[in-house]
Amino acid sequence: MPIYMDRHDVPDSVSSKDLAQMHQEDLKIEHEFGCKAITYWFDDERKTAFCLIEASNKKSIQEMHLNSHGDVPNTIIEVEPYIVQSFLGRISDPKKAQDTELNIINDTAFRVLMVIETSNYLNRVESNQFSIFTQKFHNSISKTLKQFVGRVVKQDNNSYLISFKSVTNAIVCALKIQSNFKYITPKFDAQNRRLKIGLGSGTPVTEKDNIFEEAVTLATRMCEVVKNQIVISSQIKSLYESENRNAFINKEHIRTLKPSEEKFLTKLMEFVEKIWNNPSFNVNDFSKALGYSKSQIYRKLMSLTGKSANRFINEFRLHRALNLLHEQKGNISEIAFETGFNSPAYFSKCFFDKYGILPSKYVQQHIN
Repeated sequence: MPIYMDRHDVPDSVSSKDLAQMHQEDLKIEHEFGCKAITYWFDDERKTAFCLIEASNKKSIQEMHLNSHGDVPNTIIEVEPYIVQSFLGRISDPKKAQDTELNIINDTAFRVLMVIETSNYLNRVESNQFSIFTQKFHNSISKTLKQFVGRVVKQDNNSYLISFKSVTNAIVCALKIQSNFKYITPKFDAQNRRLKIGLGSGTPVTEKDNIFEEAVTLATRMCEVVKNQIVISSQIKSLYESENRNAFINKEHIRTLKPSEEKFLTKLMEFVEKIWNNPSFNVNDFSKALGYSKSQIYRKLMSLTGKSANRFINEFRLHRALNLLHEQKGNISEIAFETGFNSPAYFSKCFFDKYGILPSKYVQQHIN
C-alpha cells in the first residue's frame, strides 16, 4: 500500500505527551480503516506534527484520525519511505522513546536544506567517468558532511541535496565546503570550476505535492540563479542568529536574500519556467507578468543574477539545452527548437559563445 505523510497544526496547549496519547488512539483503531500508523514527528516550538501512515488512500487516514481523536490533518501527501529516511533520518519511532510507556516523541521535522552544484557536463572528460577533480570534490564533501552531520538526500556527479537538523552546522559546513573547494581545484582549471550553494529551510508537508518541495525549490533557485557563491534565505539568517546569540554572518562570504528578494525570485522563476521555451517571448513580457516596470526588472535582475533579462533567458535556455544534449533527448536541431531558439544556427552560435564549444563538438567529445 502507499505511504503518506500528513501535517497537523496543533494548538499551543497541546504537549508532546498529548501527541503520544493521540498516536496511541490511532494505533487502537487503525485496522478498522485499513491503516498502519508508522511513526510521527512533533515540533513543540512550531506546534506542528507530521504522521507517517500506510494506507490505501488519503480518505482512510482522515477517517482514522477523525474517529480516534478528532484532529483531522491539514494536508496529506504521498511519500517514498527511502526519501523520508534521507530527509528526516528515520521511518520508525526513535529508539530513545521506546522505553517510555507512551512512547513520547518530541522530534522536529523542520530541516535546513543545502543544494550544492559544481561544474557541469562540459568539464568532464567522459560522461560516465569521474575526473580527478570530481573524485577529490566528492571525497571532500563526504568528509565535511560527516563532520557537520549532514544527510545526503540526493547526489549526482555535479550536485548534492543535503539535509541538516542544525542551522549552525549547515552554515559552517557551507563555509568549510567553500574553503576546501579552493584547494582541490587545479589552478590551470580554475576558470572551468564553479561552486554554488543555496540554503533554505522548511517542513516536509506544505500545500505542495512533494516532500519538502517549497524548501528544496527555494534552495535550488538560490543556488542556480543568484550570482553569489553561498546564498541563504532570510529565515536561515534569523535562525542562525537565534542559535548563536546574534552572531554576525560575514556578508563577504554569504549573501542573505531579503524577504522581498525571495518573493521576486519565486515570481520570476515561476514565470520563466512557464515561458522559457516560447520563441516569441519578449522581455516586455517580464514587466506585464511580474508587475514591475522595465527599469525595476533590470535592477532586480542585475542585483540577483548579474544579468539582463535577455541574457538571463538566453542562458536559462542554454542550460536546459545542455542537459537535453547530455541526456541525448534529441538531435541538435530538435533541441534547438525545443528550447526556444528560432534556428539551429543561432542556437549553435549562442552555445559556443556561452560554453566555448559547438554543440556538435560537445556531442562528439562528451556523449558515448
